Amino acid sequence: MSKFDHDAIVIGSGFGGAVAACRLAEAGMKVLVLERGRRWTPETYPREPGDAWLWDEDQPQHFNGWADLRTFSDMWVAAGAGVGGGSLIYANVSVEAKPEVFDARWPKGIDHPALKPYYDRVGHMLGLQLLPDNQLTARYLLMKEGAEKCGWGERFHKVPLAVSFDPDFDPERAPARDDSHSKPFINIHGVAQGTCVHCGNCDIGCQVKAKNTLDLNYLAVAEKHGAEIRPLHLVIKLEALGDGSDKTTGSGWRVHFDRLEGGERIAGSLTAQRVIVAAGSIGSTELLLRCRDEHGTLPDLSPRLGKGWAFNGDFVTPAFYQGRKVSPSHGPTISSAIDLLDGVYKKQALFIEDGGVPNLAADFIRERLKMLPGGKLKQLWAGLGGHADVQDPLSNMMPWFGQAVDAADGELYLGRLWYAPWRRTLKLNWDYRASEDTVNAMVEVHKMLTAATGGTPFVPPTWTLANNLITPHPLGGCNMADSIEQGVVDGHGQVFGHPDLYVMDGATLPRAIGLNPSRTIAALAERGVERIVQQA
Repeated sequence: MSKFDHDAIVIGSGFGGAVAACRLAEAGMKVLVLERGRRWTPETYPREPGDAWLWDEDQPQHFNGWADLRTFSDMWVAAGAGVGGGSLIYANVSVEAKPEVFDARWPKGIDHPALKPYYDRVGHMLGLQLLPDNQLTARYLLMKEGAEKCGWGERFHKVPLAVSFDPDFDPERAPARDDSHSKPFINIHGVAQGTCVHCGNCDIGCQVKAKNTLDLNYLAVAEKHGAEIRPLHLVIKLEALGDGSDKTTGSGWRVHFDRLEGGERIAGSLTAQRVIVAAGSIGSTELLLRCRDEHGTLPDLSPRLGKGWAFNGDFVTPAFYQGRKVSPSHGPTISSAIDLLDGVYKKQALFIEDGGVPNLAADFIRERLKMLPGGKLKQLWAGLGGHADVQDPLSNMMPWFGQAVDAADGELYLGRLWYAPWRRTLKLNWDYRASEDTVNAMVEVHKMLTAATGGTPFVPPTWTLANNLITPHPLGGCNMADSIEQGVVDGHGQVFGHPDLYVMDGATLPRAIGLNPSRTIAALAERGVERIVQQA
């Protein structure tokens, strides 16, 4: 009988944690997944203003909603909170990093050819598809038109999506984009799903289960092989068992957590032979920082912990079109891209995408327009450069989106608040100036595409006036490298100097990759967990 409660404890259930849980369970290990958020279903997705939309890291026992929005001084970071992690709120895009991304900042042995088998494995598990030609959206056609008029027609392409499409679906068949048009099916993992109805709710929970979130594939397979998933379990500390004198063989781990139940935080702990930290760039880095700098349980972690953080160049520029219907809430949130990652524009690596917004946003605005005398909200939209249509208030907006290779020079650390000096909180030291040229190049490209297609851009004043940004793709903080002097984990995710402790998520990427990172995160986890299984 094992002296540990579990063979492996996985902290988090996003693109790293789900892969790790799946493969370790398939290998016959006793696996426990501790997930801070809820297990969401189509029946419990937030929809109304008063629903559980937000996660509050300070009061998770009271506020454990759909998304965690961390607000640092000049950067906001959005992350999913629930079983499935970031797959709950991302825009379904699953692309491979470009071969040229894998430079000297990566550990030896990690390049595109080395990751290709794992990229393919991830693609198969997620059931990737392209938007069918008979279902092209107005946004897709606008994007294609802009690319061709700017001389980038050959750089425009569809992107692989973790979405299940019905090849016979007609978006305009009455009632248009209604849930009743979704066709039920059983996926390759034996899980019931439905097909896409172009409702636009990708980022707030797909009610017809056409979005291939991790709970419908990797995590479902993990559970079928005996893995246990415990939602609403927030891990607060890791503690090595034994005296830690032998740095080559592990002696197991104790994982301390708070169970969030009934408005209370109930302390608990469990042991495992190995621990995989997969709480995301922010969550994993904060956990290890607290273990090193606050609890003192991991004093020998790399001095590089928290450094090399990137926002992956995320930026969105809304554009408004007079007399042209764009309807960004129709269709999957993103379906295409213009690849400028080779630096063809001002030597900046850019990846432009056709952004979308949930259909719920239009519903919300439409209802509020009815309630406001004098159309005050309508006047607000007019001030943003467009004229809101009461029937479809977002119909003429195109959210030009994109990612880029930023400077990756941010640093996460624990600091003190002037009004509560006894408490240490996670802070981010990030200066916009090193990435200013990159962001401005993105803005310029968005403006070019808007002008070429007859629209009016509205560059957010949060950037033009305050140099503030928001990212759903944070990377780094526990960067992988060849040595403890260069990074926190090795090329397989094992923490330097701490056997059987791993990090497998976006925190390990040692640089921005300039496009959607989920597939790279999952591929690295596939590679890392394969080594664990081989050595077990």
